[in-house]
Amino acid sequence: MKSGLVLEGGGMRGVYTGGVLEKLLEEGIFVDYVIGVSAGACHASSYISRQNGRNREVTIGYVNHPEYISVKNFLVKRELFGMDLIFDEIPNSLVPFDYDRFNDATEEFVVGATDCLTGGAVYFEKPNRPEDMLAIVRASSSLPLMSHPVEFDGKYLMDGSIADPLPIRKALSDGVTKPIIVLTREKGYRKKRSRFARILPAFVKQYPTIAKTMENRHLYYNDTMEFIEQLENQGLAMVIRPIDLYKIKGIERDPMKLETLYNQGYRDVTARFDELLDFLQK
Repeated sequence: MKSGLVLEGGGMRGVYTGGVLEKLLEEGIFVDYVIGVSAGACHASSYISRQNGRNREVTIGYVNHPEYISVKNFLVKRELFGMDLIFDEIPNSLVPFDYDRFNDATEEFVVGATDCLTGGAVYFEKPNRPEDMLAIVRASSSLPLMSHPVEFDGKYLMDGSIADPLPIRKALSDGVTKPIIVLTREKGYRKKRSRFARILPAFVKQYPTIAKTMENRHLYYNDTMEFIEQLENQGLAMVIRPIDLYKIKGIERDPMKLETLYNQGYRDVTARFDELLDFLQK
């Protein structure tokens, strides 16, 4: 058997995942394999580095920092999120990331990103240099129209949620037999075609395949969600998802709302903890 965590993105909705992972950290539950995209990959890195409370401190504690989410960022740098703050200043100074413990962790760690030139998904395993992981996670979190592509390993990369928002198939192909899937949408959610789909080509002329992938993203997302629900119904996967998102969207600056969603993630996995242990052991 090979256990695994599959972590959806979702911007600031990812605090739900942070709450789930905090409970797993407290209980010393570590799986064989972790895969995440965008916010899911961000929260996964602190789980793998065994840093209790770090996800909460970074995402909720800094949400009102003037550079965390800012129109000024967008106007000056064409980045709605302060990517230098989030992926440089915070992990290397303000809330230090434990590179050594991350490197020593035994879990496989895979981060999904989108190749700007092909529009397809690319996956990166834990690198030999742990500091490279920040560049990979930054790439996976770089939203089209709101940030710049990240150059890494000879590729230009963007948000992993574009090409493979729910990387369960990648996890299964890597041998995971006990997937625990943490979603950031309610049960039954289905994505609609983006209202920006028609104007995307005008904004990403340099990378037209990204626009094409985004136009069809809702179709792949919904197909994958159907697949996940089939696995769940057959007892082949355990799915943890929020019951109520409290009207939180991908961009949210209200720390009270974020705290509520974070605590819900913690409570949800606590309530199902015995079920989770049974799923991993049977």
